[in-house]
Amino acid sequence: MIAVDTVDVRFPTSRYLDGSDAMNPDPDYSAAYLVLRTDESGPPDSPGPLTGHGFAFTIGRGNDVQVAAIDALRPHLIGRRVEELCADPGSVYRDLTGDSQLRWLGPDKGVIHMAVGAVVNAVWDLVSRRAGLPLWRFLAEAEPEWLVAQADFRHITDALTPDAALELLRRGRRGAAERTALLLERGYPAYTTSPGWLGYSDEKLIDLARRAVADGFRQIKLKVGADPTDDIRRLRAARAAVGPDIRIAVDANQRWEAGEAIQRVRELAEFDPHWIEEPTHPDDVLAHAAIRAAVAPVRVACGEHTPNRVLAKQFITSGAIDIFQVDAARVGGVNENLAILLLAASRNIPVCPHAGGVGLCELVQHLSMFDFVALSGTTRDRVIEYVDHLHEHFVDPVRIRDGHYLAPREPGFSARMSTESLETHRYPDGAFWRADRAAHEEETA
Repeated sequence: MIAVDTVDVRFPTSRYLDGSDAMNPDPDYSAAYLVLRTDESGPPDSPGPLTGHGFAFTIGRGNDVQVAAIDALRPHLIGRRVEELCADPGSVYRDLTGDSQLRWLGPDKGVIHMAVGAVVNAVWDLVSRRAGLPLWRFLAEAEPEWLVAQADFRHITDALTPDAALELLRRGRRGAAERTALLLERGYPAYTTSPGWLGYSDEKLIDLARRAVADGFRQIKLKVGADPTDDIRRLRAARAAVGPDIRIAVDANQRWEAGEAIQRVRELAEFDPHWIEEPTHPDDVLAHAAIRAAVAPVRVACGEHTPNRVLAKQFITSGAIDIFQVDAARVGGVNENLAILLLAASRNIPVCPHAGGVGLCELVQHLSMFDFVALSGTTRDRVIEYVDHLHEHFVDPVRIRDGHYLAPREPGFSARMSTESLETHRYPDGAFWRADRAAHEEETA
């Protein structure tokens, strides 16, 4: 490893209210992006030295802080031998989470832990690109014993031991070849949040909801949690647009107190919501459990803001939720997400990943596809979130057909952004932002 390059990349999504919700009304989707550079030659079809790409997702201000956190990890990376790193990617994860002084800033949470996740995911991108396989397939074809050695079981062995995890993975290999073939042919079921951003007009919501059904999606999601009257009106309009057979999930983005969440979900019950997502504070296991007991049969989902496997353990094992929503970039990367996927499989909790932000769709598809092929062995009650924006900035963007994610075939973690996009949207000196400042100065002159 000879260099770690970082870039602050931002997109002006707030101007179109893409991504708007009750807690985040004006997000500018952003990525603290990094490239791991080595002196090893890349694959024959990829000229130049071998590289690994990763990022942490943010929503605008503070992305520079996230980049600085990644920069702080650079000394742990320079000089590592590529062959040793690829034999044990977990060595990077263990060293980064084991830095006692940087760990103090978490531990295992916040900006520093998201930086760990960005670096670790870049390592896995490098490892799978070197192997010539998309990450989902690299993981699915790895030996169970090796995968168990990569997962982080610290502080979760009271819920799942390495031996139990090994048995899950050995069992998951049965029929894996058939599931791989099915995945390559059909893809993995998706749902879309594109119609449901809170800032969209009712007309836009209805139009996008109808388009989603025409495109083969069997589930959409609407943002709720601001004005109760608006929530009822919008959900009524969406249900009328898609009919009774399409699932509609709702997402409050942590806005409510527990009692308020129960009341508000009951008010929406006539529209048959499939799940209520993040109804309250994302760390409050007890509140989620109380809400779940009170609003059934509406399911309770959370996980996109769960910072580590330890809190995931509490949600998954306590009966507080029905659905866990892993985020590829919130926790400590692939190694920690392996532990969370294993925990969920051990309790038969469906995993429906959070996506939609810059590159999150590109990443999480690999986690769900690995889970289907080599762990849970099913897509029953499992869907991956999809949002139709910003994919054009990636070298290997997601592909959707008939409401399904098509399996990536290119080597790596699908994390690499195009050079043009990086140069254009680098903040604050990329071409887009320079032109934007010039236009603003002209308007105010």
